[in-house]
Amino acid sequence: MPWELAQPLARELGIACRHDVLQRLRHTDAQTGLDAVQRRRNVRNAFAVREGVALPDHVAVLDDVFTTGTTLAECARVLKKAGASRVDVWALARAPMSGR
Repeated sequence: MPWELAQPLARELGIACRHDVLQRLRHTDAQTGLDAVQRRRNVRNAFAVREGVALPDHVAVLDDVFTTGTTLAECARVLKKAGASRVDVWALARAPMSGR
């Protein structure tokens, strides 16, 4: 779903849109039911920038629903480690926080 959102948005903003920058290195368990520490551990080192991809200084990562931000934070960490100086996270919707 994020790809279907990203393409028209990129066209409208006149920016490049790529879906092949990050790759999943390993399967991760569902984040549902995990606490914050378990969520971070679950996705730690689960993604990498594909070999040969040249990153611009400023990257935006788009997701359809922002739940806890753990996966997006890990993606941003990986992108920064690979050379992006700024990583923005754009989300269409925010899931309700539990316990509120």
